[in-house]
Amino acid sequence: MTTPLRHRATRLIAALAIVAAITLPRAALAEDSQLDKMRARIAAFIGDKMEKLGGSRIIYKVDTDGLRENVVTDLRDDVYKTLREGKVAFSGLAIRDGGVEVKIADTKGRDELKRKLASAAEGLPSHALAVTDGGDGLVRLKPTDAAAATGLHELVEDSIAMIEQRLKDAGIRLASVQPDGTDRIRIFLPGMMESERVTLIFATKVKVSFRLVDLSMPAEQAGLGTPPAGSEVLFGFKDKRPYLVARDSALDGDDISYAGPGFASGTKDPIATFRFNGRGTRRFAHITEENIGKPFAIVLDGQVISAPVIREPITGGSGQISGNFTLEEASSVAMMLRAGSLPGHLGLVEQQVIQPAAKP
Repeated sequence: MTTPLRHRATRLIAALAIVAAITLPRAALAEDSQLDKMRARIAAFIGDKMEKLGGSRIIYKVDTDGLRENVVTDLRDDVYKTLREGKVAFSGLAIRDGGVEVKIADTKGRDELKRKLASAAEGLPSHALAVTDGGDGLVRLKPTDAAAATGLHELVEDSIAMIEQRLKDAGIRLASVQPDGTDRIRIFLPGMMESERVTLIFATKVKVSFRLVDLSMPAEQAGLGTPPAGSEVLFGFKDKRPYLVARDSALDGDDISYAGPGFASGTKDPIATFRFNGRGTRRFAHITEENIGKPFAIVLDGQVISAPVIREPITGGSGQISGNFTLEEASSVAMMLRAGSLPGHLGLVEQQVIQPAAKP
């Protein structure tokens, strides 16, 4: 279930490629307080276990540079989309000094851009984006410091959720994953004396890709011989059957703005839902429009999660993945999609093996 805070942040990233500012409604603050209390209880329990059993202490740093680059790139793409759809003449659209600049000679055009951006962020704090109009046609847009701080907070929270899910998928259930300062994450693993087993899990980023299925020959035949040039055989996450898919990705994890578990409206079966950012929405609409009647594969770390047939152009920017999942499997798939969309990578800062306390 998506929290109100995360839902608002996702809305703003999708609309303006920036995050909600620090001022939060009382309900969100109460939810954060409950989360802090729960983490404190877990930390106390794990701390006691660490003292008795020893274990591993690992610290990661989120990629703040990657976050800034991702936010500003999405902002540039959103400005481009807004101006093109509004048929506003512009030039010199570029990323510069942590923001976006664009030259719009017509005063009405500049006002239209600012109005559209304000409308997209309706109901969200207005100081999330600083807009400067120099009067000479040059408009500069840049996330505020408060927005950047909230974006970093959301990245840490999403990274913690991803770490917890991947540890669980690896069979490691006794762990404490906590924020450590503004941009670091601390992991305590009681009884785990081989910290390399954990760092190996996060040594590479989850790879998410959306690829067209190659129908030129049966996948079973391709698996026994040589697949066509530009294609490869991958196996299903759930059904283990072979799929012949294009090597090149039509879209990847960077195009996803949100993913989470849910239930199908008719059957109530567990599913994974996802939404694309503005760039991904446009690319997915084009791909589905050009390939009606053809299947495409959603691939996670080399496994085909689902391979639905494109029935019609998908222009809304969202979708769902079904595959006879249990709720736990749907949650895992959704979190892997989210992990693949997180900007940058986790940087290993420190790993330490702690010996158990000596018995009296």
